[in-house]
Amino acid sequence: ACLVAGIGFFTDSYDIFAINLCSTIMGYVYYAEATGSAKNTTPTSIDMWIKGSTQLGCIFGQLAFGYLADRLGRKKMYGTELIIIIVCTIGGAFAGGAMRGLSVYWVLFIWRFVLGIGIGGDYPVSAVLTSELATSKNRGAMIAAVFAMQGFGIVAAAIVSIVVLACFRTAIEGDQLMLDYVWRIIMGLGVVPGIIALYSRLTIPETPRYTLDVEQNVHRAARDVRATVGAAGHKTVDDVSEHLHSDHAQAMVQKPTWTEFYHYFKQWKHFRVLMGTSVTWFALDVAFYGVNLNSSIILTAIGFAGNGTPYHALIMTAAGNIILNLLGTLPGYWVTVFTIDRLGRRTIQFFGFTMLLILFCILGFAYHQILDKSVAAFVVLFTLAQFFQNFGPNTTTFIIPSEAFPTRFRSTCHGISAASGKVGAVVAQLGFFHLKDRGGKNAFIPQLIQIFALFMLIGLVFTWFVPETKGKTLEELSNEMDD
Repeated sequence: ACLVAGIGFFTDSYDIFAINLCSTIMGYVYYAEATGSAKNTTPTSIDMWIKGSTQLGCIFGQLAFGYLADRLGRKKMYGTELIIIIVCTIGGAFAGGAMRGLSVYWVLFIWRFVLGIGIGGDYPVSAVLTSELATSKNRGAMIAAVFAMQGFGIVAAAIVSIVVLACFRTAIEGDQLMLDYVWRIIMGLGVVPGIIALYSRLTIPETPRYTLDVEQNVHRAARDVRATVGAAGHKTVDDVSEHLHSDHAQAMVQKPTWTEFYHYFKQWKHFRVLMGTSVTWFALDVAFYGVNLNSSIILTAIGFAGNGTPYHALIMTAAGNIILNLLGTLPGYWVTVFTIDRLGRRTIQFFGFTMLLILFCILGFAYHQILDKSVAAFVVLFTLAQFFQNFGPNTTTFIIPSEAFPTRFRSTCHGISAASGKVGAVVAQLGFFHLKDRGGKNAFIPQLIQIFALFMLIGLVFTWFVPETKGKTLEELSNEMDD
């Protein structure tokens, strides 16, 4: 389950972050004949919407697939979102324009919006399925490992870009319009891991918790347990039959309804948890996606600004992104994997938000002083911010919603929490993107980082409403025994 879900998240992050370099490459193709500063550059408004379209689609996908996975079952939805991702990745790679009609950018926007629906659907389904198949002892590490595959997907997108650019070097140096092949190949290769994982996703068994707690199908639950744990599940029929006739089972409901959802969450003790997981994810993603506005400054500082010929500029940009992610992003993910079941989710989230609040205050209020006196210090602070985003709320906001709710609402609530996060991403990418150049190029970035610090404070405050899920069974966390 961990591998199958992880490959899906690898694919998701590859597709999301490959567009960053692809959009840059497209500028050299479709604006090669522009003049002045617009030459070889995708216009800001177009670049913003191409990147933001995936995030917009994610919001719809997270809400829809989250609900459907509770209504129809995890297995029925698992693989469907991957098929959407595969089809839309291929469609985007072959996007073309017309003399009279939609431009290549508009066609790509449509494909990537639908792609976002598939990627968004992967969040609740993968998280909940992994959570319901894991043991209490290693559940945090398993879900964190699935999410940490995002880091490898980001690095893989940059590595693939370098390899494809190297293969086309001679052609590009002869005619930069040959880059049209490059961005399409980089984008299209995103289907490879998805295709590899598709069969396993379509054939993975339903989680026994859903089969028993929601469908109340004792024999199918037994088969699902045996399919999951093998010979250890042979005694399951008797155990599940006894459970089905217990007081706990008598209190269980059939398919979830919106009326029941309303009555459950109108109780403050339940609503506070959903509010906590949603607001903390929203606050985190505003800064997580907004802080990428600074990446170009960091690349310039470490000598990977992407200047020179198109080939050299693109190679340097891709290499710089690999360096930044190896310094902060990947270590943060995997430190979380190896410590979360010992330190606890809430502890890591508190610590992460606190460190980010401190770092963003330093970077925001002493932005120019640090850059003027020590570029190295600025790079270190920026890298630490990336580290504590991932050894902190970026990972825990994904994990906690997959554990803290009843089986019948678990996927829906994870979808609501994840969609709240993507609203924050849209605010950062579509809203703050314009603000950063207010008063001149990158002139408003210090003020934006100060705004990010405020959102970290909000995330820190609302973490108080989030339960600690370390070492507890899903039944304990969801109050199903009490209900």
